[in-house]
Amino acid sequence: MSSLTPTPVPPLSLPGPLVTVDWLADRLGHPDLVVLDASVGAARGTGTPIAGARAFDIDGVMSDHDDPRPHTMPGTEQFVRGIRALGVNDRSTVVVYDAAGIYSSARAWWMLRAMGFDRAAVLDGGLPAWTAAGHPCHPFDQEPPAVGDFTARPCTGLLVDIGTVQQTLADGSAAVLDARSRGRYAGTEAEPRPGLRGGHMPGAANLPFTELQDGGRMLPAGELRSAFAPVAGDHERLVFSCGSGVTACVLALGAELAGYRDLAVYDGSWSEWGLPSGPPVVTGAEPGKE
Repeated sequence: MSSLTPTPVPPLSLPGPLVTVDWLADRLGHPDLVVLDASVGAARGTGTPIAGARAFDIDGVMSDHDDPRPHTMPGTEQFVRGIRALGVNDRSTVVVYDAAGIYSSARAWWMLRAMGFDRAAVLDGGLPAWTAAGHPCHPFDQEPPAVGDFTARPCTGLLVDIGTVQQTLADGSAAVLDARSRGRYAGTEAEPRPGLRGGHMPGAANLPFTELQDGGRMLPAGELRSAFAPVAGDHERLVFSCGSGVTACVLALGAELAGYRDLAVYDGSWSEWGLPSGPPVVTGAEPGKE
């Protein structure tokens, strides 16, 4: 008596670091697919999650709360525990999204990348694009998934500290790009976190993360390259900063889509540099951006 051997399910392959809502909808339910909601702040709990999604809690367990800076990358052991609890395996394909469009989802994508996992992508347009297309949503499952076997392989240099940024600004070895609004960069708009100075790092250029998007979706690759060219100059290495290391990762996503490959995010960002005890700060707009 012969037994039938189940046909193996082919692995999912990503088209790149960004996927469309239709791409995701066509693959929802694939056994290797893990969908993560990485919404933060006021966007958490906004709208019903994508069906089958699990919460990647950047405000909670997916940050290091022993560090006084917000949204700091957790240590390897903490990250592995958190991501395995979400059912992520080494063979998983992960799609991350957030309720604001593309805001904090890129942070989750970059954290996975920093841990050596390259089978992750950001959902273009996030939850607003998903719901606008009429795709299925459902409250988070109360039953936790089976614990995954995710293995961390930390990549040196994707997240950098204040000393590295200072050295980079001093030697000009990379372009340092600030993802905050033009008002915050210039020091004319108050910082949302109390106690921080206004302005920017001497030598850092400004590229607000919102200028890489149109209606919550990332611009086409050619337009992204045009947005980076004036601030990146001849540099192929780019270092990104923002308020707390979250929207800096939107710049990292945009740079990757634009064809840049040598990228880093300053994890402390303005929450560290902007402290009264921090390094020098300058105010005013970039030349030609007044």
